[in-house]
Amino acid sequence: MEEELIVKDSNGNRLKDGDSVILIKSLPVKGTSVTLKKGMVIKNIKLTDDPKEVDCKADKMRIVLKTEFLKKG
Repeated sequence: MEEELIVKDSNGNRLKDGDSVILIKSLPVKGTSVTLKKGMVIKNIKLTDDPKEVDCKADKMRIVLKTEFLKKG
């Protein structure tokens, strides 16, 4: 039996596919000159195989963010 992957934000709230999250810290995006600003809302996240990361689209880029920098919106 396969275990269900539990993904939690920085406050311990459970995240699921399609949730909206808010950045709690400004983050530079590696390989670009873009910085994602604190308080930015990111919609429609996708869970990954890693419970500490989510896949999302921000500033027209597909990126992976660590859940420690997110809170449920």
